Amino acid sequence: MENYYQPEIECASREQIKAWQDERLVKTVKHVYEHVPYYRNLMEQKGVSPDDIKSTDDLHKLPFLTKDDLREAYPYGLLAVPLEDAVRIQSTSGTTGRRVVAFYTQHDLDLWEDCCARAIMAAGGTKEDVVHVCYGYGLFTGGPGLNGGSHKVGSLTLPMSSGNTERQLQFMCDLGSTILCCTPSYAAYLGETICERGLQDEIKLKAGIFGAEAWSQEMRRDIEQKLHIKAYDIYGLTEISGPGVSFECSEQTGMHINEDHFIAEIIDPVTGEVLPDGEKGELVFTCITKEAFPLIRYRTRDICVLNRKPCSCGRTHVKMSKPMGRSDDMLIVKGVNVFPSQIETVLLNKGYPANYQIIVSREHNSDKLEVQVEMTPEMFSDKLDEVSAREKELVDALKAMLGIYAKVQLVAPKHIARSEGKAVRIIDKRNLY
Repeated sequence: MENYYQPEIECASREQIKAWQDERLVKTVKHVYEHVPYYRNLMEQKGVSPDDIKSTDDLHKLPFLTKDDLREAYPYGLLAVPLEDAVRIQSTSGTTGRRVVAFYTQHDLDLWEDCCARAIMAAGGTKEDVVHVCYGYGLFTGGPGLNGGSHKVGSLTLPMSSGNTERQLQFMCDLGSTILCCTPSYAAYLGETICERGLQDEIKLKAGIFGAEAWSQEMRRDIEQKLHIKAYDIYGLTEISGPGVSFECSEQTGMHINEDHFIAEIIDPVTGEVLPDGEKGELVFTCITKEAFPLIRYRTRDICVLNRKPCSCGRTHVKMSKPMGRSDDMLIVKGVNVFPSQIETVLLNKGYPANYQIIVSREHNSDKLEVQVEMTPEMFSDKLDEVSAREKELVDALKAMLGIYAKVQLVAPKHIARSEGKAVRIIDKRNLY
């Protein structure tokens, strides 16, 4: 069984990584130019030809791709191989417009699963582990990606999918699951349920690999405490391949990007200017080993920072910070930028669970921000003065964090619907007007 901690790749010198990227970028640009009329047209509009791209130093010459381009080209407009060579599609939810459909050759699937295998190995996974995958399967990339990665590591894989918490807990106890893969919000829910039922001593989990939605360091600590595990972050996008584009190692000071497959840039989200390492901006990815759906300079809308400082784990691939928000999902309330992660940080620091909902509305041409927050059973009280005092404390803490007033409504435990997939944190009623 191959060990997916691959020192010759993951610990390669910066010179070797650049050589790989230079060669693969030139090949990919030529492949896309020759086989994707949509992208060839974008390049010609910018006055760029494949001959202009000699190395990664020329990457800035190429046009950006956005999710709007993917929707406009739906379904086959960005497919770079004959349809008979594609063996699978994965897709986004399509909640804000046309679905985004990504295509894979068998080679693409093998490389994607390799990336996920590396993530499992970085979390301490071996063929001795039982990997419990309760990301969704089907069109969502979470389940298939970690499932394939677990197979490559040689671990016993439980393809649980999402939902049916009773069955999740039964198999977790009976089969001795050691690594949990799911969204952080579902991990928090499982931890809450395990504690309520007194099952902590029956659970053998040692690590969790959580992604597909934003989560804070405070939420990480809460999950680790409840499940008695070390919680690792994983990052990916359906458009790029799925989870495994980057992942945390034991140092947990950022997620290593698989630079033999992807080139990362940070740009100013307004001007598109490439920013130096260490500066915060929008993350842009270029695929350099994909055959069916190789996106070039794809704007992720995720805000983060790149860091090339040496890592104690030995991996030399650049690290990206946990996304600090999204340039498109960021709420603008009364002219102020508001990220859900800021609100979550305040709540968890004050001892509240990670079950909340942000509601934005408009009244008399003015934005209103409300945060509904669940109390823990220990906090719960029907005494109005106690509830009022707690609400005022959170109002003050949120104003200090956000700079604007937010109404706070404390609700009873279990009041907010739990999610077995991605949690619905924001309800923006302004979009209904």
